[in-house]
Amino acid sequence: MCSTLTHRCNQDRCALDALGRAALNDDEEDRSESKASTMVSRRAFLIVLAGAPLAACNNTHVTGVPSENGSASWYTGTMPDEPFPIPLVDRRYLPAEYLAQTVSYLGRERPGTVIVDIDQRFLYLVEGNDTAIRYAIGVGRQGFSWKGAAYVGRKSVWPNWSPTSNMVKLIPDLPRYASAGIDNPLGARALYLYQGGRDTLFRIHGTNEPWKIGQAASSGCIRMLNEDVFDLYERVPVGATVLVRRSGRSRA
Repeated sequence: MCSTLTHRCNQDRCALDALGRAALNDDEEDRSESKASTMVSRRAFLIVLAGAPLAACNNTHVTGVPSENGSASWYTGTMPDEPFPIPLVDRRYLPAEYLAQTVSYLGRERPGTVIVDIDQRFLYLVEGNDTAIRYAIGVGRQGFSWKGAAYVGRKSVWPNWSPTSNMVKLIPDLPRYASAGIDNPLGARALYLYQGGRDTLFRIHGTNEPWKIGQAASSGCIRMLNEDVFDLYERVPVGATVLVRRSGRSRA
């Protein structure tokens, strides 16, 4: 099954999907005063992006469930976390297969390997004994590809956001910084994928748009429910292997 998949994702476009990258150095968190004027809410992000050339990042909402305009109804309570509580998604809005669960897995990868199936829109954490934990994900639209195995180069709790230089060129009016929080597009956790000691700009991260889980509606990085990426973050160490693949069984 998953052991025969092929993998792809895009470097620059991946960064656009996440609306940027978390600050790479700790000292960036100390610049809050100088960046205060550029900190924006999620609504401001959407306003800026509305006229930007990022059609691939737009989402087609699932019929019959609340979407962006009714986002509050997607949540039912919170789970404790620092420095912010994590909003919990109302599972009634999710198909049963989208719930994190242990499944049979017959691949040859070692326990601790992360497998991302772009077409089926699932992420697997191999556990051994022919099992894996499966999480539902949101992925990039077809055509935004990135090749090669990677590894988790670093991890971040409630990451800040700042745009890459390429993003600024594409969208000059894009805000230059957003602090960590519920409205941050990177969500509660982020795992940064590296190759040969270099950041690929490809991330596995949370999302404040749970209605995009299960869809190929963005431009690259892998999105997870915040409660799911919290769980993955706790289980996956820096240095873990990540394989992004295609199964050849793409959904409509």
